[in-house]
Amino acid sequence: MEGAPDTLPPLDTAGLKIGLTLQSDVPEGALVFENARIITMENDRVIENGVLVVERNKITFVGSQTEYQAARFRVNNPKIIDCSGKTIMPGMLDVHAHPGNFRFGLNPQKQWEYYAQLAYGVTTQHDPSVNSEMAFSNAEMLKAGRMVGPRLFATGTILYGADGDFKAPINSLEDARSALRRTKAWGAFSVKSYNQPRREQRQQVIAAARELGMLVVPEGGSFFHHNLTEVVDGHSSVEHNLPVAPLYSDVINLWSKTGTHNTPTLIVNYGSLTGEYYWYQNTEVWKKEPLLRFTPKHVLDERSRHRTMAPEEEYQNGHILVSQSCKKLQDAGVNINLGAHGQLNGLGAHWELWMLQQGGMSNLQALKCATINGAIHLGMDKEIGSLKAGKLADLIVLDKNPLDDIKNSESIRYVMVNGRLFDAATLNEIGNYNKKRNKFWFEMPGSQTSGAGMSHSCQEARCVCGH
Repeated sequence: MEGAPDTLPPLDTAGLKIGLTLQSDVPEGALVFENARIITMENDRVIENGVLVVERNKITFVGSQTEYQAARFRVNNPKIIDCSGKTIMPGMLDVHAHPGNFRFGLNPQKQWEYYAQLAYGVTTQHDPSVNSEMAFSNAEMLKAGRMVGPRLFATGTILYGADGDFKAPINSLEDARSALRRTKAWGAFSVKSYNQPRREQRQQVIAAARELGMLVVPEGGSFFHHNLTEVVDGHSSVEHNLPVAPLYSDVINLWSKTGTHNTPTLIVNYGSLTGEYYWYQNTEVWKKEPLLRFTPKHVLDERSRHRTMAPEEEYQNGHILVSQSCKKLQDAGVNINLGAHGQLNGLGAHWELWMLQQGGMSNLQALKCATINGAIHLGMDKEIGSLKAGKLADLIVLDKNPLDDIKNSESIRYVMVNGRLFDAATLNEIGNYNKKRNKFWFEMPGSQTSGAGMSHSCQEARCVCGH
C-alpha cells in the first residue's frame, strides 16, 4: 500500500506505557470473633470455643479462649462479634470458575456473578477460560476496591489447539513462549492448554510455563489417554474428571507418583450424566435464597425449572462413581480441588463440595478440597486457604456445623474477603463499616424481575442508562 512503512518498529518501542498504579484496598479497624468453633484447615485442627482476630485485612490471632487469655492479646478498639453456636471456616476457593467474563464491551459496576459467589462463601475464584480484557481489568478493580466480589485470577484467553475462531497453534517452544509472555503481561500466572492435539505441543507449553513461573491447567477433551499424558508430563492439574470410572490401582498409583492435581468439576461430569442435574432434580432451586437475590430470575428459571429427570442409579453410576475415584486419588496423595465451572455461580460451589463428599470423603476431607487444596494448587497457601495468624482474612461464619452435615456449608451468616465483612443474606457491608448494597439492574422498576419487562438491550448492556 502506498505510504506504508517498509518495516514495523520492534515490540519494545511500539505503543505507550501508561504506568497507572492504584492502591490495593485494605480496610481499617479490627474485629474479634469470639466463642466460635473454628475449622482452621491447619493440620486438621478444629478449635472449640475459639477466638479469631482480624486487624485490617490480616488474621492476627487464631486459638482457643484459654490461649487467647494466656497470650494477653491486645487489640485497639475492636468490634466484638459473638459467634456462640456458630462455625468459622476459611473462605472457599473455586479454582475452575466461570463468573461471567466471557464477553467484550461494556463492564458492569456490579457484576451479579461475583455477588452470588461471595454470598455463598467463595472468596477466591480462578477462571481457566475467559476473555483476557474482562478478566484482568475486573481483577484489578476488585483488588482496588472499585468492585465487590471474590479475589479473581485467570488464565486469560486459552491456547486452543482444535479448529475454531480463536485457534492458537503451538509448533515450537518459541510459539509457546510468545503466547505465554502475552498473557503474563496481562496479569496471568496460569495458562489453559486446551486440545493441543500433539503431545510435543503440550510439552512445549509446559516448558515455556516453567521458564516463566506459570501454572499449566489443561483439558484433555474427555479423552482418557490424552489426560494420562497430561499427568505424566507434569501439568499443574488436569481440569475435569477422567472420562472413565471407576479408576483402578494402575491409574491411581501412576498419578500418585506425580505432582499433578485434579479439579474434577463433577457438576459437569464427563462420561455420564452430569452432576448438576442431580441437584435440579432433588431440590427446588428456583426458590432458593439468597440465590434469587443475586441472580437474575430468568437465568435461574431457565436452568432450574425445566428439569432433566433420571433414575437414581444414573447418578450412582455417574458423578458419584467418579467421586469415589476422586476419594481414591486424594487418599493416594493426589490433591483434589473444588471447581464449579460457573454452572450456577455461588450455590454451584456447594453442590461440588457435597458431590465430593458423596464419593466417600469425610466432611473435613471434602472441606479441604474447597479451601487449602485449592490454595496449594494456585501457589497461594502462604496467604489464603486456612485460618492462621499472618494470612489474609478470608473466612465464612456458618450458623451450623459442616462437620456434622456437609450441607450445613450453605448456612452462611457472614462472609469476609480481605478483611471486609458482609452479611451473606444481603451483602451489605458490616463489621467496622455500614455500607448497604445498592440495587442491581434486574431489581429496578421495569426490569424483568419486577414484572414490567426491561428491554433486552438494557439487560445485555447491564444497563447503560445509569442503573
